[in-house]
Amino acid sequence: MLSIHFLLDLAIILLSTKTLGLFTRRIKMPQVVGALLAGIILGPSFLGIVHETDFISKMAELGVIVLMFEAGLETDFKELKKCGKASFVIALIGVIVPLLGGFIAASLFNEGKILLNLPNKELLQNIFIGVILTATSVSITVETLQELGKLKTSSGFAILGAAIIDDILGIILLTLITSTKDSSINISIVLLKIVAFFLIATLIGLLFRKIFSLISDRVGLKRRIALFAFSFCLIMAFIAEEYFGVADITGAYIAGVVISNTIYSNYVKKKIENISFLLLSPIFFASIGINMTLTTNNSSMLIFTLILTLVAILTKVIGCGLGAKICGYNRNSCLQIGVGMVSRGEVALIVANKGAAVGILNKQFFAPIISVVIITTLLTPILLKFVYSERFTSTNAAA
Repeated sequence: MLSIHFLLDLAIILLSTKTLGLFTRRIKMPQVVGALLAGIILGPSFLGIVHETDFISKMAELGVIVLMFEAGLETDFKELKKCGKASFVIALIGVIVPLLGGFIAASLFNEGKILLNLPNKELLQNIFIGVILTATSVSITVETLQELGKLKTSSGFAILGAAIIDDILGIILLTLITSTKDSSINISIVLLKIVAFFLIATLIGLLFRKIFSLISDRVGLKRRIALFAFSFCLIMAFIAEEYFGVADITGAYIAGVVISNTIYSNYVKKKIENISFLLLSPIFFASIGINMTLTTNNSSMLIFTLILTLVAILTKVIGCGLGAKICGYNRNSCLQIGVGMVSRGEVALIVANKGAAVGILNKQFFAPIISVVIITTLLTPILLKFVYSERFTSTNAAA
């Protein structure tokens, strides 16, 4: 007989994530922090009320697919064109520097020195920790800049444009690293499959847009548009993983990008946000907290957490700031752009969860990664208010 205990688990997860989410929002923090804390408190690390099950695992996977689909729906290529070259340079250097920084930190922690001839699994894990640090989540940055009235400044537009490109580069890195988890796989074949996937995805996207346009023109079918769009997302996710060895969330992201350029993108986004908000996102974020193992007596892991957090902050400030400097921004704007890209948020969690799912990332690293997410999320609005303050800008300009 099928156990119905999952219903109680689901109710507990939804109620606790929303309750703590509302609490964190009241203290000017994203609700994702509350959802993470709910999973940690409910999981084996504290109360042990909810444990990972096949149901929670599958729902969490669907949740991350929907989150990446939403990210694709929010990708605005018109804004991307406005920022152009500057955003690309900022994003590129802002990915390379954290990637190197995370790899070096993980290598020194795991082996005591940087080695490139480690067994495949250990080397991939060190690189993957660097990949996690490349992620950027600017939702908290956007909220803070709106509050300060600085969103429509040159630095604000640069942050938004760089964040879009940052997501695309991160998806490519994630796809590449997850595809090479098997040491017997030829890297050339992996790269060829990735290129083939993006080419075929482009063709499928163009075809779907035509079909989507024809369907949307039919009277009375508007309510079904969201269903067709979500089905397209799931199909793209399946094709990516099953036939090309590319992460399923990459297919979901591309599906979102395709639909983002249609007249019904906002309608689809509202419908998808409903199912994500009510069910799938809370389960995904709670599942990460549930899987988190706290080792309070492990001093070396605590030290690694502190080092990784410091590396996460400095590499984004330095990397993105350097990119802005190359593109001709002044010293104030360089620092503002660097600080604006510090927050990792849900993007880093998605990448980390995918790495654990495919066996690249050891779950003991969940605690440091979640700590990085929470700390950078807490610090970003504080640092932004400081670097945009009149006292700082006037002092820095005088210097």
